[in-house]
Amino acid sequence: MSFTVAIVGRPNVGKSTLVNRLVGEERLLTGPEPGITRDAVALDWRWAGRAIRLIDTAGMRRRARIEERLERLSVGDSLRAVRFAEAVVLVLDAVEGLDRQDLTIANLVAEEGRALVLAANKWDLVSDTKAKIEALRERLDEALPQLRGIALVPVSGLTGMGLDRLMQAIFAADTVWNRRVPTAALNRWLAETQERHPPPLVAGRRLRLRYVTQVNTRPPSFALFASKPGELPDSYRRYLVAALRDEFELPGTPIRLMLRKGQNPYARD
Repeated sequence: MSFTVAIVGRPNVGKSTLVNRLVGEERLLTGPEPGITRDAVALDWRWAGRAIRLIDTAGMRRRARIEERLERLSVGDSLRAVRFAEAVVLVLDAVEGLDRQDLTIANLVAEEGRALVLAANKWDLVSDTKAKIEALRERLDEALPQLRGIALVPVSGLTGMGLDRLMQAIFAADTVWNRRVPTAALNRWLAETQERHPPPLVAGRRLRLRYVTQVNTRPPSFALFASKPGELPDSYRRYLVAALRDEFELPGTPIRLMLRKGQNPYARD
């Protein structure tokens, strides 16, 4: 079965050029005009002996600029490609840096729960590479804290630079996306985390976080049982997600943490 990778990004960041370079053929029409790709195009390919389906998508503009019906359909096609992909590559223009629309697309992919890798394309045009990578990483950490540790790979669709590293990053992200954490380790972590930074008081009483278990992968999803789940502040929930990410090596992937009321549902009477 093929491993499906959707290639997304703003118009004219070089998505089709990058896909052509990956497959080693001029399979997709490219050019300087934005919007050449109107439909999602699927290409079957093999990398390191693994069957891969690459889906090149239409450039995703800001909603206010999606005017023509054809373009609305193209963006809808791109969203469907994201939903059915196992991994998503968001292609950035390295010269321009991270645009607001890039961040919007990254958030959309995270909300869909997909494994995400960022490809900083046109790296052959970057002069001060060290300063550029530092600026991109700083912007990512600031604007996408929910994807902290996400892979950022400098690439060039024109020269082929960085493409093996990009594919390695995609499969590393997929490994994290599929990671399962043992329940015993999760509950040791929960006890230690509460000891270091206890939950807040509500009406003079400390909230109790009783039990946590992983309920799904793709992305890693956890159920946390608490005395009053509706009272747990978003700030403490974000703290728990960040601590989960650090403790169990879940960089860059969306993490779902669902709060539920009650005792450990798996404990025997």
